[in-house]
Amino acid sequence: MMLLTFGETMALFVARRTGPLRFARDFDLGVGGAESNVAIGVTRLGGRATWIGRVGADEFGDLVRTTLLGEGVETVAIPDEDAPTGLMIKGRRTADLIDVRYYRSGSAGSRIGPGDLDAELIRSAKVLHVSAITPALSPSAREAVRHAVTLARSAGVLVSLDVNYRRRLWSPEDAGAWLRGIVDQVDVIFATEEEAALITDEPEKLPVPHVVLKFGAKGALERSEGVTRFAEPYRVTEVDPVGAGDAFAAGWLAEWMAGGDADRRLRTACAAGAFAVTSQGDWESLPRRADLALLEPGGGDVSR
Repeated sequence: MMLLTFGETMALFVARRTGPLRFARDFDLGVGGAESNVAIGVTRLGGRATWIGRVGADEFGDLVRTTLLGEGVETVAIPDEDAPTGLMIKGRRTADLIDVRYYRSGSAGSRIGPGDLDAELIRSAKVLHVSAITPALSPSAREAVRHAVTLARSAGVLVSLDVNYRRRLWSPEDAGAWLRGIVDQVDVIFATEEEAALITDEPEKLPVPHVVLKFGAKGALERSEGVTRFAEPYRVTEVDPVGAGDAFAAGWLAEWMAGGDADRRLRTACAAGAFAVTSQGDWESLPRRADLALLEPGGGDVSR
């Protein structure tokens, strides 16, 4: 069973110094992208995942490719000779405020289109996972999402959508219009309360078989088959909140593919999200199966 996803993964520079980015002198280099974060999260939990995307024919494109392969993600990184790999710069303006900036206009990843997607790969997947980031990147990316969802639906593949709203990419009005136009083609939707409000004033009544709402430090809710379940959050010390939603989706989807019930899906999703915020980086602290017990009562605070 495989999860298939696609989208833009960027080179990620993280400033080591707190304060305005213009005063940063040292950066850590890695990669980050919502869809590839989910793919890594699924593989860390024992699932199989494939990521498709365009990258520049440059050092950063090679970094994306080797990083994902190193994490066990089956990777289709299409080299683009005419556009660079996108960049994400992340700093900490204050101890409590993360400042994220994107340089992805005209990037290789934004140029993905329907022709980059393998139809048979989509049809053979157990889950197609997409985010509402990709359609905000370009008209061709928007067409790619629509094309992939149509193929998946025709083949009986579960379609998962993370709203993942990015205000720097498109307006609430444009995002809401796109979401309302595709929501009836989706089997699972992940959203915060604010993101769900882009679609409807009654989030729990979204016309989707599995509605999963994230409340951050207040837990999460799943409504499936007319039954609503709630999961309490795990208490951890937050270092970097970026990537928590992707980790949450990965935990839920990994359990769904493994046959877990709704309670298990929610607990693993909350645990994965909690692990994600405990260190710098979008995906580096995502848990493996053995890690999940560490957050449970009796898990201990010393590993020997």
